[in-house]
Amino acid sequence: MFNFIFKSLPYLRGVFVSTSPTKKLHFLQHYPLSSSSSALKSVSSTPNLHSFTVDYLIKSCGFPPEKALSASKYTNFETPDKPDSVLTLFRNHGFTDTQISVLIRKLPRLLLSDPENTLLPKMEFFHSKGFSTQDIAKILSAAPGVLRRSLENQIIPTYNFFKALLKTEEKTNVVIKHFPGILLYDDLHICVVSNIETLREIGMPESIIVSFFTNQPQAFTPNADRFKEIVEEVKKMGFNPTKTMFGAAINALRAMSKSTWEKKVEVYKKWGLSEDQILVAFRKYPMFMVASEDKITGIIDFFVNKMGWESSIVARRPVLLGLSLERRIIPRCLVYQIMLSKGLIKKDFGLMMRMLESPESCFRKKYVKKYEEEAHELLKLYQEMLP
Repeated sequence: MFNFIFKSLPYLRGVFVSTSPTKKLHFLQHYPLSSSSSALKSVSSTPNLHSFTVDYLIKSCGFPPEKALSASKYTNFETPDKPDSVLTLFRNHGFTDTQISVLIRKLPRLLLSDPENTLLPKMEFFHSKGFSTQDIAKILSAAPGVLRRSLENQIIPTYNFFKALLKTEEKTNVVIKHFPGILLYDDLHICVVSNIETLREIGMPESIIVSFFTNQPQAFTPNADRFKEIVEEVKKMGFNPTKTMFGAAINALRAMSKSTWEKKVEVYKKWGLSEDQILVAFRKYPMFMVASEDKITGIIDFFVNKMGWESSIVARRPVLLGLSLERRIIPRCLVYQIMLSKGLIKKDFGLMMRMLESPESCFRKKYVKKYEEEAHELLKLYQEMLP
């Protein structure tokens, strides 16, 4: 029965049959040499482009050949001693091969750093502040430029500023985990202090300001004038500065230009939503306007043309735009459709939304394992649909 239902849902089947689970592969499996033969021929025919460096970047760091060619112009070495010592340091401190590749591809010049005197002290500083080995690897692979900044003149003063503002190392560490790039801003304290004062002036409670900064520190990076413009716009939209949603709206508007906002409004309008509906949805859930135009179109198209709902569903429950279409919406809607076809449930918008919004463990327990006779097949099919 399940196979019949699965075959009867070609859209759902088509999306996932072609999707295989992500696997950890060696660097050369990520970038097979045969797929970039022209770039490699270029390397071999132009020895002045530091062919040893190019070869090392490809084989030891997972660079695509074209990227290796470009990086070799600025990161040149003739022996593996220095870069090997850098890679060894990262591996010995818990970095995965993937993280090392990402880090070096973002900032190839790190291979020329002194691992003991330049890189290690910064990693030890983060350890001393309570960051785990895994935390440090994630932070530095996300923002490798931190390793090029002065520990004494940039990293420590910035950390201490956040700690003085937030009162605890725990909250300071949360800020850095959420937005590692915040350590790269020069004179950040000027913007942050000014922007916090702007929020105080409009009546935002101190507790909400601290929570806002802790969880969305990137929202405080615009200069003072731009931040004030955003705050005024959010007020005009009807947000209450004493509520946490005010900060979420600031962060949403910070992340896009006026023209980008207008383009997204036009996408929603093409699906029949009015400007009032769009604004109401944004007030409920600011991420509604942060989603890309492609994601907006994909999600509405799925619910309208594959699930048979009206496009207004996204205005009624804008949280849908914060969910992954491939990893959450489609596989769970497949479970919903199967349950519906077997008579286990009746068509119910509220139930479907509860299924989509539930945490993974709750979803499996409440909506998959609940039906004993069907649970095994249902769970198996659901797991096969996950990317």
